[in-house]
Amino acid sequence: MNIKHFTIVILLLITGNFYGQHKPNKEKIKSLKVAYITEKLDLTSKEAQDFWPIYNKHEEQLETLRYRERTEVFSKLRNVEQLSENEVNKLLELHIFLKEERNKIEKKFISDIRKVISAKKTFVLIQTENGFKRKLIKQYRQKHPPRN
Repeated sequence: MNIKHFTIVILLLITGNFYGQHKPNKEKIKSLKVAYITEKLDLTSKEAQDFWPIYNKHEEQLETLRYRERTEVFSKLRNVEQLSENEVNKLLELHIFLKEERNKIEKKFISDIRKVISAKKTFVLIQTENGFKRKLIKQYRQKHPPRN
């Protein structure tokens, strides 16, 4: 068995073990994601050295944006019936603004990362991130089936 297959098997075992616990730890998820991305992209040491600072900055920017969405928009919409039409319109405008900011962040990230890795690896990265999210959701649903 080559090193790639071994790494994937280990990653799957760790992931399965990890999701047996009740509350996932952000740091554990992050380390699993890093391992998953590293495996899928097969970065050279030079690429990895340049890639991870850009990727980590991008993740921090997205987390800041998600935090703003949760605190400034969605938390206020829980009581939407108590809000005036004007207040809801302001929240919608903020929501649109934050979506536009997300798009700007994504465009800048892709522009920056393409200077470090090939266009093909950039696209593989996008697919890998989506694959990781689907994998997390699938494992969560297996451990927490819906109650009817």
